[in-house]
Amino acid sequence: MNRQCALLLPCIVISAAAVARAQDVDEIVAKSAAAVQADWKLAAQFSFTEHDNIVKGGMRTVKTYRVVMIEGSPYNELVTENGRPLSPDQAAAEERKIQQQTEERRHESAAARQKRIAQYKRERTQDQALLMEMTRAFTYRLVGHEVLNGRDCYRVAAEPKPGYVPKSRDTKVLTGMRGTLWIDTKTYQWVKVTASVFRPVSFGLFIARVGPGTEFTLEQAPVSGSIWLPTHFVTKVNARVLVWSKRSSDDETYSEYSRGATSAMR
Repeated sequence: MNRQCALLLPCIVISAAAVARAQDVDEIVAKSAAAVQADWKLAAQFSFTEHDNIVKGGMRTVKTYRVVMIEGSPYNELVTENGRPLSPDQAAAEERKIQQQTEERRHESAAARQKRIAQYKRERTQDQALLMEMTRAFTYRLVGHEVLNGRDCYRVAAEPKPGYVPKSRDTKVLTGMRGTLWIDTKTYQWVKVTASVFRPVSFGLFIARVGPGTEFTLEQAPVSGSIWLPTHFVTKVNARVLVWSKRSSDDETYSEYSRGATSAMR
């Protein structure tokens, strides 16, 4: 999932059997956060196919990539564009680029390699920290059990926690969001998460503001044995920076996860 998408992520949902206490909800949420975080730490071991449908500034871009790990960080290899396979010349050019990138990474200096991998890990850490912060930013209400994508789920509604103090500018958006989370009753993995901004949140002395209409949806599924990773992520942004308004949407699907594979091995 790209950084823009991950800068807006928060929510939660659960289920109840009947007479559940508040601490039961907190325990389910805590277990789900631990389960999700454990699997996300393994994400760097997988290559996968990513399909992006992005609308920005009234322009739509549709592309499919094969995302492969090469020497410690990912590389996006273009596969299709606007729903059409690449021409033979384009495909050959993409093959040359990935082979060139592989060779450069294999022969880069220790300092360059460390910097490249550190940047990738830093971005992943930032994304995960925002997601995990939502477990502290909300109060939860057990709604009930629901079958979703063939999974028996807890459904939990989430509202901003009174008195919550954001740890960073990124997490400030959580103060204006509410959401729902479907948690698998057996694995405690997130099957689906939705969240939306219901009141404006301002940043930097009101220089920027995120408003209602900003929302996201995350869906996950098992991709290898008991390991769950994202399969679908949708974000819609309604924001204003100074006098400029920004509206965009990004619909990404992830499939064909394969562990330990890289294009350089083909």
